[in-house]
Amino acid sequence: MIDGTTAAATSLATPTSSHEGETRALRLAVIVYVVVFGIKLAAYYYTGVMALLAEGLHTLSDIFVSGFLLVAAHWSRKRADEVHMFGYGRAQYVGAIVAATLFVSFTSFELYREAIPRLISHHEASHDNLPVAVAVLAISMLVAVWPLVALVRQKKRGAVAKAQLMELVNDQLGLLAALLGTVVVMAGYPSADPIAALVVATIIGVNGINLFRENLSYLVGRSPGAAVMAQIEATVRSVEGVKDIHRFRAQMIGPDAVHAELHISVPRGISIEEADDIGKEVTRRVFADTPCTDFAIHVDPERGRS
Repeated sequence: MIDGTTAAATSLATPTSSHEGETRALRLAVIVYVVVFGIKLAAYYYTGVMALLAEGLHTLSDIFVSGFLLVAAHWSRKRADEVHMFGYGRAQYVGAIVAATLFVSFTSFELYREAIPRLISHHEASHDNLPVAVAVLAISMLVAVWPLVALVRQKKRGAVAKAQLMELVNDQLGLLAALLGTVVVMAGYPSADPIAALVVATIIGVNGINLFRENLSYLVGRSPGAAVMAQIEATVRSVEGVKDIHRFRAQMIGPDAVHAELHISVPRGISIEEADDIGKEVTRRVFADTPCTDFAIHVDPERGRS
């Protein structure tokens, strides 16, 4: 009989849902970024339009960030081992923070450093072949739509795909600012070029700050949110024989990967085998009906009864 003792069971599951669609979209995004980066850089040297340089550096930062996301998409499927007992999902957060602090922020700062003096001094930069700049920016917007549509068409998007989708939307905003600035330069207002570069620099900077804040939160043990916590609790309480739950906590251990642990109370006087069966059924339902990929359950006798 189970009386005043605790039985513990721990289970580990690896996500089995297919991520191939997301991975293909991420791979496509990286390939597109590399091609577009080369085109923008060549067009900048050909035209002298600073907005093109800003967009080129923006694309270079996208290559690094998307590369980290692509690596994370592969690593998130790697099974836990003796060294990383909760798996490798958190590698994405480390990579994103590195990208935000060492590259994205640096790129934004350098663009500000170049554009602000030119704007203040009304420096008359040499702009040649402006129609080429407009064509390159317009084509870049069209090319960037390709991976954007691929992600939008995904019926179910994980954290990695959502991050990439937001990045692609921001890319379109940056390209639009650069395109409008170049068109205004063609109309005879050269100061529009550094202004467009500053807009792009601001987009990069804001993205970097948001990227840092969000991923730092995950690294220090962010919970999966109230909705997921309530879903797990409701699933556990739905199992016959569970009288109460306590010491319930959960955290994100990777993209779409949740570790949860809790204690359940079962009726006093039942056998150890019966208590164990209740614990196993709770574990089965949690893995089947919630986002949990790692779950630890402790079975205790119900308190307050003799």
